Amino acid sequence: MSPLKFGILGCGRIVQRGLIPGLKGSQLAVLHALASERPGVAQEWATTHGVPHAYDSYQAVLDNPEVDAVYIPCTGEEHIRWTLAAAKAGKHVLCEKPLALNMEEAHEMVEACRSADVILQEAFMWRHHPRSKMARALVRQGAIGALRQIVASFSFDIDRNDWRLLPERGGGAMWDVGCYGVNCSRYFTETEPTQIDSSAHWWPTGVDMTMRIGLTFPGDILANIDCSFELPYRCQAEIVGEKGTILLEDAFVPPDVSVLKIKRGVDKNTPWEEIQIPAANQYAEQVNDFCRSISAGHLVDPGEDGLANMKVLELAHQLAAGRS
Repeated sequence: MSPLKFGILGCGRIVQRGLIPGLKGSQLAVLHALASERPGVAQEWATTHGVPHAYDSYQAVLDNPEVDAVYIPCTGEEHIRWTLAAAKAGKHVLCEKPLALNMEEAHEMVEACRSADVILQEAFMWRHHPRSKMARALVRQGAIGALRQIVASFSFDIDRNDWRLLPERGGGAMWDVGCYGVNCSRYFTETEPTQIDSSAHWWPTGVDMTMRIGLTFPGDILANIDCSFELPYRCQAEIVGEKGTILLEDAFVPPDVSVLKIKRGVDKNTPWEEIQIPAANQYAEQVNDFCRSISAGHLVDPGEDGLANMKVLELAHQLAAGRS
């Protein structure tokens, strides 16, 4: 099968550090077109990275008949507009997280892509890394006994002029990094929460700066999630069973060569076993899995369309704001 030809609608930070290297590392896709609404930027990047086509408008990428799929990395309020346009153009969509500003938008995006018979996948790259897949396989195999608790943290100190502090653009710690913890808890429990509670510290613009989310899953599996734009850098997931613990350091942004830590026992002195994970770029792995979904004609594990994650996030945000 010939590699799928990708277009990217935007030249932001995540494109430079994530998707361009990911596409270069993919065996199933190539970067064919790049667009930026800042005149000249796409051409500059295309020259640097050897991309055949560069445009000063996103629509031009969608109008290119050679493009099979697009990646949408733009700010949250733009996701629905360009996902709907991509679906109309018959392009498969890899959309940056979180999928939308709210469930109403998310439903419209999912239905538009279903009607157009194109794949829509939310871009949670960490799910596709071999370490994440191995950790879930160990949970499924009972390596740590019955799953009982998940603890996920993601925080960093943000520039106070960053657009992610603007609610109208989809800003807030929960939408930007708390979504990973929710996604992580759903990934390992492989089900949806039956109870949700949350609380937050708010910034004057109206976005959450720090949030705590508690989830209860079937079988009384508990998840504790915290995220912040005003705390030191932390990025960790702990998956705890009745007979052991799995620890993922730099859980959602692992280095290419990473380690999975597992403690097979409950005693204080039980040693950590370190499993070396073969080198992998999680963005390339995400692109490869997305291409496999396109080939299959439906999302294949661990890909998701983002609707279920959005449902949890929206309710958690409403509860924290006292609007449920």
